Amino acid sequence: MTTLIHPTAVIHPAAEVHPTAQIGAYAVIGPRVKIGPETTVGAHVVIDGWTEIGARNHIFPGAAIGLEPQDLKYDGSISLVRIGDDNRIREYVTINRATRADEATLIGNGNLLMAYVHVAHNCVLEDNIVIANSVALAGHVHIESRAVIGGVLGVHQFVHIGRLAMVGGMSRIDRDVPPYMLVEGNPSRVRSLNQVGLKRAGLVDGDGGRTFQSLKKAYRLLYRSGLTLNEALERLDLLPESEPLANLRRFLVASQQPDRRGLIPGRRRSSGREEA
Repeated sequence: MTTLIHPTAVIHPAAEVHPTAQIGAYAVIGPRVKIGPETTVGAHVVIDGWTEIGARNHIFPGAAIGLEPQDLKYDGSISLVRIGDDNRIREYVTINRATRADEATLIGNGNLLMAYVHVAHNCVLEDNIVIANSVALAGHVHIESRAVIGGVLGVHQFVHIGRLAMVGGMSRIDRDVPPYMLVEGNPSRVRSLNQVGLKRAGLVDGDGGRTFQSLKKAYRLLYRSGLTLNEALERLDLLPESEPLANLRRFLVASQQPDRRGLIPGRRRSSGREEA
């Protein structure tokens, strides 16, 4: 089987393009690029640098992947972009390489990046994430699996967004978003549990609802009790054990480390006091 390459595409002879990949009109593929089976590259896409793309990805027209990071510290070193399988990368998405030698910008499997999303250097996107139109991720952002990011917003560098979190559109995300929470606003606040996402993940009705009830109690301790974060963490240890609850606790503790941004707070109480 011959590679399905449009005659106007420009592919460097050293590029590794799987025979079942499709390359659209006027696409440009650089010499150090690897493209896996059944991946479709649309018209006018540019893929350059040390970039590895897995199987069954669909890259829509105008995307630019693997170009140099927008970082003044970049010195021309060999840095990477690695993209897994089954991702949909829509029109004019930009995904930059990492800054330092042997570092990588990583995108997992099954993600949807809508039009005009920017993924900066050293970002890590896990699996089954949805990022809506015109979202800009600064450097070193880490997004855990099954998070949903609303459109037209910016995420500050080094921010972590937890598993199954939901971020409302046009928010300002300058601190960590805990797993399973719904966050929105400018300044952003934790508004509630992400009940829609939890239901879709089977965590509302599964195991008789015990996991969901534990997460509801955890939410109330963190954002409705008036307790400090450390006090709330102690109370979390008294709740029935579950993997999601343990994951939430790990995330909250890790967010207090010196190299992290800290946590998005909760809504203001009627007294004006800031919640956890």
